[in-house]
Amino acid sequence: MLQKPRIQLLKSFTNNHICTEILRLDEMHPVISGNKWYKLKYYLEDAIQQGATEIASFGGAYSNHLVALALASKHAGLGVTGFIRGEAGPIASPTLVAAMDYGMKLVYLTREQYQNKEAIEIQYQATGRYFVAEGGYGALGVQGAASILDGFNWESYTHMVCSVGSGTMAAGFLSRLAPHQQLIGISSQKNNASLKNAVLHFSPSEKHPQFELVEDFHFGGFAKHPPELLAYMRALWERESLPTDIVYTSKLCFAVEQLIAANRFVTGSKLLVIHSGGLQGNHSLNKDMLPF
Repeated sequence: MLQKPRIQLLKSFTNNHICTEILRLDEMHPVISGNKWYKLKYYLEDAIQQGATEIASFGGAYSNHLVALALASKHAGLGVTGFIRGEAGPIASPTLVAAMDYGMKLVYLTREQYQNKEAIEIQYQATGRYFVAEGGYGALGVQGAASILDGFNWESYTHMVCSVGSGTMAAGFLSRLAPHQQLIGISSQKNNASLKNAVLHFSPSEKHPQFELVEDFHFGGFAKHPPELLAYMRALWERESLPTDIVYTSKLCFAVEQLIAANRFVTGSKLLVIHSGGLQGNHSLNKDMLPF
């Protein structure tokens, strides 16, 4: 069962001028957590309506998307295949082990092969197989991500701040923004020139000025987690009892604190930070490295 996400006040981020709260999507489900269910739900519906018997998608060895897809497909009664970036190593990552436990079949591809998703879909197309883009990117994923905002008074915020991986979630939020709101995306990647356009693609041009992509807080690149980031994650847990992951949400929260300290937000701003889940990514760390 999916739990309704709660909103938590981030006391140490909040001062007399700015209020900062976080939407705890990570608490919705232990596996299909964060934004994953929202990004997948309409694809699953569409696949079933089209008579598909199997879902297929793409990701790396530590893909939150693939684990969530594996379990969601199992619950929907569909088979599932994951096309994995990189050749198989002697030991599968904890992420891929979990995905296989939920019934996912793995197909490993070289990094060169992986770059051409269109060719992969043609080569591996099979009767009843329904492909979902990496990270759920696409119109149905954006529509699902937009529905994250249903059920609470999101228009009371002046700013929403979220991690940006594929750009699907940010695109969903941008499509729903009220005129008085700004969306700030914190890139988890280094030097991805196409990422901003991936977000803007699904929104009319008049909304484009409401989005800003910040690219200064990747800590060396996608999934890089130097000691200073791990120290920040431990300190944040002590202050806020907030668990974060090494790929997305730790860098998101660090960025928000830095932007507040740099007076990026005017007096009276009310921030909603989106905790997009992904905590399973921490399984790649030694168990004693984090207190949660």
